Amino acid sequence: MNIGRMTLMKNVIFRPRKVSSKAFVCLYAQKGLKVMPIIDVRNLSRNFEYYEKSAGLKGSFRNLFFRKKSVRRAVSEISFSVEPGEIVGFIGPNGAGKSTTLKMLSGILFPTSGEATVNGYVPWERKEAFKRSFALVAGQKSQLWMDLPASESLRLNQCIYEIPDSDFKSVVGELTEMLGVKDFLNIQVRRLSLGERMKMELIAALLHRPSVFLLDEPTIGLDILSQQAIRDYLKEYNKKTGASILLTSHYMKDIEELCDRTIIINKGKKVYDGSVNGLRKYNSSNKTVILTFSRIIDIAPLSEYGQVTVNEPNKVTIEMRQDKINGVLPQILASFPVEDFTIENLPLEKVIESIYKA
Repeated sequence: MNIGRMTLMKNVIFRPRKVSSKAFVCLYAQKGLKVMPIIDVRNLSRNFEYYEKSAGLKGSFRNLFFRKKSVRRAVSEISFSVEPGEIVGFIGPNGAGKSTTLKMLSGILFPTSGEATVNGYVPWERKEAFKRSFALVAGQKSQLWMDLPASESLRLNQCIYEIPDSDFKSVVGELTEMLGVKDFLNIQVRRLSLGERMKMELIAALLHRPSVFLLDEPTIGLDILSQQAIRDYLKEYNKKTGASILLTSHYMKDIEELCDRTIIINKGKKVYDGSVNGLRKYNSSNKTVILTFSRIIDIAPLSEYGQVTVNEPNKVTIEMRQDKINGVLPQILASFPVEDFTIENLPLEKVIESIYKA
């Protein structure tokens, strides 16, 4: 089914690619129509089988005849959907199953059980039309030829996706200008910095204007300026094309700036699906109190009031229960040379950490 055409079937409507997604959803919600999710995942699971190996020469010899088979469940019956135009953060600790899920949604891996559709297609059927409708970018994997200039890899992608010359030149010119890498197109990829290379990866993935964009830690290892440039570009791309983006990242700045909604998985299971603001309320019983002192002090007594999480010269951050602050703060002000103080919500990283441990 061509996602670019508007098709009405049983009160379900597909979004034309050029329409603003949020406006589209609002318009058809007002008319009582249902917008079909771009990504729809139902009870998806993936197991990996492996054999345990005993240590040493004796163990290796024993393994020739007797091997213990084990099964690791990387993803366990997760369900979620992504609406047209959404940017959704998909986060979790290392080994939680994020990359495995993205690989199943891109058709690289077959699931052990469950169902999923992306743009109306079953990913692991790997139909030609499906492969033209999405893009996958992994921060630790490269689709560019390292010994060739990026322009050569882009030309190869042009041939693969059968992009007309006029469209190719227009898209490359627009993307390189926006990402500030126009002068690096004819330089060997291996001679580019990590940030420049990552921008070229994005351009290669977006040449065919996908309506679904799967990003697996796209800003990993990048400096602050490069991270911000990529975040700005993704926001602009989403705004202009209405593409849906599913993003994994360990940088909370990526999640806070790009995503209105977050899905958290841990040990292969979904543990949270809601707004980023809702995350902050998840552990709202605790606050952080940042104290600035007029001189260096002994911080040991401060541990009586809460958990000291940051200790810098003349500055200390304490995490404490919100209901204790009113009683504790006057004691601190009376006992220590406090020059200034602020009370803030817990950092998003701490909130997410508490969810992992729940």
